[in-house]
Amino acid sequence: MTSYPQIRSFGDTGFSVEFGEGIDRGINAKVMALHAALADMRPAGLIETIPSFRALLVQYDPLVTSRTDLEGHVRGLLDGLKPRQRAGRLWRLPVCYAPDLAPDLPDVAERCKTTPDAVIATHTAGRYFVYMLGFMPGLAYMGGLDASLHLPRRKEPRLKVPQGSVAIAESMTTIYPWESPGGWHLIGRTPLKLFDASRAEPILLAAGDEVTYTAISSDDYAAMLNRVEQGVFDYAALRVDEGQVKP
Repeated sequence: MTSYPQIRSFGDTGFSVEFGEGIDRGINAKVMALHAALADMRPAGLIETIPSFRALLVQYDPLVTSRTDLEGHVRGLLDGLKPRQRAGRLWRLPVCYAPDLAPDLPDVAERCKTTPDAVIATHTAGRYFVYMLGFMPGLAYMGGLDASLHLPRRKEPRLKVPQGSVAIAESMTTIYPWESPGGWHLIGRTPLKLFDASRAEPILLAAGDEVTYTAISSDDYAAMLNRVEQGVFDYAALRVDEGQVKP
């Protein structure tokens, strides 16, 4: 039986600190605790740390520090590490579940032995935790999908998934920040840009954030999309503690 944490090599200038197996808030809390500890007491030569579901990737500059020295520093932090969740933000993100924007919604409802309206109600009732970002800039892997909607990925991935598509697969939900290939089930679309290089903070969501979804009409979707494309949409209004989403 494997004991954790484990430190494994990751290329010539990095290593991964693994805390367990699977998708689990407790394991992820340990990842985020080490992530925060290295940010608070940043050692010389550390380039960045990248959290995932169960591990933290540590990348360093070999001209400034050595693997031995940095790993020793990390092991020292592990000795007194206390799991903690990142103090993330809570977002309320608008989603349009209209048929033309939700091509897989009827199939999801059929396979889950329910109705499209019930799928929408279940999806919008959830509160989702951002475990990590990956695959492409801005794509957040959000856990907490109700068990009644758990489905495996599509057998045949799409070559093109539209930007803003809201999708589910297994125990996760996500939003595609770019047009890209994808094998998740598309049940809606948001007018938002999850990545926008023109913003002060280009990536909207971060590991440790939480997300709820609110259903909007096709008219509201079009109005929001117009403001997003003009660069005048107020993303701060999506923060639950800072305002309400308005069409």
